[in-house]
Amino acid sequence: MSGVNKVILIGRLGADPELRSTPSGSQVCSLSIATSETWVKDGKREEKTEWHRVSFWGKQAEIAHKYLKKGRMVYIEGKLQTRSWQDPQGQKRFSTDIMGNNLQFIESASNGGSRDSMDNMAAMNEPRGPDSYYQNQNSNHYENQPPTNFQGNSPSMDEDIPF
Repeated sequence: MSGVNKVILIGRLGADPELRSTPSGSQVCSLSIATSETWVKDGKREEKTEWHRVSFWGKQAEIAHKYLKKGRMVYIEGKLQTRSWQDPQGQKRFSTDIMGNNLQFIESASNGGSRDSMDNMAAMNEPRGPDSYYQNQNSNHYENQPPTNFQGNSPSMDEDIPF
């Protein structure tokens, strides 16, 4: 039996995405995502924030770079990948990053993240066809916004919401 390597994150971008090209011409977009958890200890609210490095490749990299901005909330699926290199002092270093393979927008860029989360979840799961990527401003979606699911699937009302 083989193992499972899957990461699911819901968090906010800590900076604008960075797009670059590899020597072979492939596009790669790097994101920094913050996830936070809160709890109450001794009557005081406490919070811990974790930072995650995520990379998207190809068309997803271009879409992430075009539509995502610092502070935007996103849902990301991917897998962990560890890499190693030698630093200038000759020490071997390691880094574990997330290779993204699914990106969904949770908040519209047009509203600065102020929309109620239930509206966002409903909007993410509306069925869409290829002609409905750009809706008018009177609908639940905003002009110049791509679909929320970039795996090549159209979200449907039957999909499980991961939160």
